[in-house]
This record gives sequence, C-alpha cells and structure tokens, in this order.
Amino acid sequence: MNRTAEVTRRTAETDITVRIDLDGSGRARLATGIGFFDHMLDQIARHGLIDLDIEAKGDLHIDGHHTVEDVGITLGQAVAQAVGDKRGIRRYGHAYVPLDEALSRVVIDFSGRPGLVAHVPFTSGMIGSFDTQLMHEFFQGFVNHAFVTLHIDNLRGANAHHQAETVFKAFGRALRAAVELDPRAPQAVPSTKGSL
Repeated sequence: MNRTAEVTRRTAETDITVRIDLDGSGRARLATGIGFFDHMLDQIARHGLIDLDIEAKGDLHIDGHHTVEDVGITLGQAVAQAVGDKRGIRRYGHAYVPLDEALSRVVIDFSGRPGLVAHVPFTSGMIGSFDTQLMHEFFQGFVNHAFVTLHIDNLRGANAHHQAETVFKAFGRALRAAVELDPRAPQAVPSTKGSL
C-alpha cells in the first residue's frame, strides 16, 4: 500500500507544498522560513517515522501567523489523502513525552470529525521569534483538514521551548500509532459504522 501524498496550497499570503510518506523512516526536509517551527516539524517526522518535505513561502514580513496556520492546513490535507479510507489503520493513538521538567500528553482519533482541545499554559509568549499562540493555529488547521479529533495537554513545564517540544514529539508518536496498520484487521475500517 502506497500511503503518500503531495498537496500544494497557494493563497495571496502563502505558497506551500507538503509531501508525506506515512510509512517512511523519519526523514525531513523543511523550509518554512521559521527556524523554531522547522525544529518542531522535524519532531513530527522523526517521532512519527513519517517522511516529510515542507516548502513554505509566506508573508513573514508581517508575522508567522499565515505561514504556520497554512502549513497546518496543508499537512492535514496531505495526511487525510495519504490515509485514504482508513481501512486497516489502528485509528487511535496516544503518547506521553517528557523533556526535563516538561511533560505532555497527546491523544488522536481519526474519527472523521475535526475537533481540537488544547491546554498548553506556555510560560512565555515567545520562543525565539516564534509566537507560542501559533501552535494552536497550526493544530487547528491540521485537525480541520485531517478530520481528526486531537487532545493536547501540557501537564507540566517551566521552559516554553520544552513545553512545545514535548507537545510536538508526543503528537508525532500519537500520529504514528494511529495510522499504523493493524495486522489483525488489515481490511477493516475501525468503526462499528463501517466508515470513518
């Protein structure tokens, strides 16, 4: 099964291409123009064992909002396309990830229904030049277009970089678990409805 996708999104604010292989090795090529954001996207690839290429050009002379949000949208579209009808996937995934004093939990459901519940009380509004509010925008864009339910909880943390990194690492690991093919039900859609 070839679980790959390539999606391009062009607006007056951004020009983004995402290429994804859900059965990759964790290789990433990232160029969003936002260094910390690239670092976080790399966590998704490495911990999700997803090959991920993202090229983004955005109106960074204004701020990072449109770029980060639209990368989330485009990545969500690519994941939805690569997963297809969800036949054979495990559907649910969760992960706890610590980093020094920080600990986050992420739970995902490929439910077909977009929903985001996020509780990340950042201790700083900025991480370098990255506005921490944009993390919510990224994940909101993702869930709206991947059609998943996503719960994100930063359970503790004093360093904002550590808080964000635990979230993105846990997201990568939860995503990996959810899209993993289940050898016990290779042709089944994991729902009593018969479709997701």
